[in-house]
Amino acid sequence: MKKIGLIGGMSFESSLDYYKIINETTQLKLGGLHSAECLMYSVDFERIEVLQHENKWEELTDIMVNIAKKLKDAGADFIVICTNTMHKMANAIENRVGIKVLHIAEATGEKVIDNGLKKVALLGTIFTMKQDFYKKVLKEKFNIDVIIPNEADSEIVHEIIYTELCKGIINESSKEKYKKIIKNLELNGAEGVILGCTEIPLLIKQEDVDIPVFDTTTIHAVSAVEFALNK
Repeated sequence: MKKIGLIGGMSFESSLDYYKIINETTQLKLGGLHSAECLMYSVDFERIEVLQHENKWEELTDIMVNIAKKLKDAGADFIVICTNTMHKMANAIENRVGIKVLHIAEATGEKVIDNGLKKVALLGTIFTMKQDFYKKVLKEKFNIDVIIPNEADSEIVHEIIYTELCKGIINESSKEKYKKIIKNLELNGAEGVILGCTEIPLLIKQEDVDIPVFDTTTIHAVSAVEFALNK
């Protein structure tokens, strides 16, 4: 089994799920008392969040590259970034560190195509929804059309992520807001919805909406095990 290098802590709420799903999936596939060989570098998310909102992406890239180097030096065979937004620097990590980054948008795109869908909604941070680094992968590699919420709804999605979900706060009122936003996107032609922030699955489940839900946390964590076990 390849050794998985996890970059976590963004937030630790979803990183907990990554660790749990990766090990549960490993045990399911290998049986017995098997668990995953993995290393995790968990950041102080307060620092990361400030830099994100200050638009200091070059500094963030340097941080992520340095972490990936440490994981590679410690024996990691590939990198799993336990958050959607920070895949903005996935290519920089691969180019500067010389290690494979298992891209969350690629893993998710494969699932969308497997379900026969061509147009999906994307929920996530403002950075993930509005910038091209995520949508570009889905369009260029899978020919998947992506729609996002309107300006006001995007702000709601973003605010709930940072002020509630990243702190482990689950409010029924926030769930209802998300459900309403997803319904509006469905009415605008979305055939499915990508939960493009690893905290959103804490709030929204498949039973909450009428269209297929793509839980990027689970998809990415399971794909990490599959890649690790692939000879």
